[in-house]
Amino acid sequence: MTHERPPYAGTRYPKLADIEAFTAFIATGWGDDPVPATPVEGAAEAAASHRRRLSERLPGKTIVVSSGIAPVRNDDNEYAFRANSDFVWLTGCQVEGGALVMTPRLGGHDARLYLPPPFRPGETGFFGNANHGELWVGASPGLREWSDALQIDVAPVAELDDQRLKGALASDSVSDALLAHHGLEPSAVLNRHLSRLRMIKDAWEIGQMREAVDATVEGFAAVVREIPRAVRDGLGERWLQGTFDRHSRTVGNGTGYTTIVGSGPHAPVLHWVRCDGPVLPDAAILLDMGVEANSLYTADVTRTVPANGTFSPRQREVHDLVERAHRAGMAQIRPGTVYLDFHFAAMEVIAQGLHDWGLLPVSVDEALSPAGQHHRRYLACGIGHHLGLDVHDCSSAEYEDYMGAELRPGVVMTVEPGLYFHANDRTVPPELRGIGVRLEDDLLVTEEGAEVLSDALPIDAAGVEAWTQARLRESP
Repeated sequence: MTHERPPYAGTRYPKLADIEAFTAFIATGWGDDPVPATPVEGAAEAAASHRRRLSERLPGKTIVVSSGIAPVRNDDNEYAFRANSDFVWLTGCQVEGGALVMTPRLGGHDARLYLPPPFRPGETGFFGNANHGELWVGASPGLREWSDALQIDVAPVAELDDQRLKGALASDSVSDALLAHHGLEPSAVLNRHLSRLRMIKDAWEIGQMREAVDATVEGFAAVVREIPRAVRDGLGERWLQGTFDRHSRTVGNGTGYTTIVGSGPHAPVLHWVRCDGPVLPDAAILLDMGVEANSLYTADVTRTVPANGTFSPRQREVHDLVERAHRAGMAQIRPGTVYLDFHFAAMEVIAQGLHDWGLLPVSVDEALSPAGQHHRRYLACGIGHHLGLDVHDCSSAEYEDYMGAELRPGVVMTVEPGLYFHANDRTVPPELRGIGVRLEDDLLVTEEGAEVLSDALPIDAAGVEAWTQARLRESP
């Protein structure tokens, strides 16, 4: 049977935008039902308060902060967009390609949000723009809807002009394209003020952190329930990683960072995000996981659990030492203490424990000295950080504002000591090789001391075993 080629076969393929019949037809016959903008409840009010606080710090200065643009993976396939944290903190908005401009006036600032309007039927971008065309991304809120929802003046991003931005302080969140187009450079002054302000969480932010932590605790339970299946069916670490990631995407925006699941010899690998190994039935599993809420505030929690519900004697010995260090560090979290006090308290316990085991080539004092640090061979990472819209929140802050500063009520931070004995480390006895243990909790500094937001998960070995065994019994 033969097939005749149609008469238009072999002709140059035209662009749809150049075809009058197509553009006329696709522009008609669509409903006009506005889509409301739905920021997280309370986000608009919190953002307005945040803008007022920033305005008080920088009177008379024009301020520019952008939401950022997702990097291109290939062609019109972008990596998932996640709005810049400073932009979210100041607007409550998570739209790609937007910019907030705060213009000084007597007694404060006027704020205007510039957003790319969605391309609607009748516009070429409706079918021709994969980022903002509604045929590609679905019906989207317009500028009026965002203005109503956020109670802020909103204009098309195309109206952003150089004259309005002259002499502006730009956050380093401003995309390279926006910087280049308007001749702006990131301002260290603005970034420092934003970091200082974001370190102290207000009541709404603390509520978001609680939601993220509570959802993370639920995610830990979901993961541990899947351990028997991961072992039995050979699904491995990636099954557990996927379990938490699915949970995070279901109850929130996703994960706050790449989920770490390290079984046995992978547990000592600090950033074991490959998760391509098996779940060993007699090994301890290091789980470092955090749900990012829809508001983009994230938790960051770590527990090390026995796959079969019971630690081996050496696993428990390591866990006990890490627990002592963890408790020593958390005991330092209270108003008025210098940030790094928790670090030194935990490290002293670790160094003494390693010395008692005969693993240090020097005395405890020499190891703890700035010129020593021998114990850090088994704990090379930091053991805590600020937490909030970013897992390592306010990381661009100056030393005197961060590590050299005193803790204040409203700070949310992690404490996360650990011990990491790599499988190929010949400085430790064979029975310790391949054991990695970390304990990490999220703490809120209060007027009286600190509240452990993640205390629903036990930290002592017996408690971890009992909690794990209960979840294993719930395994499908």
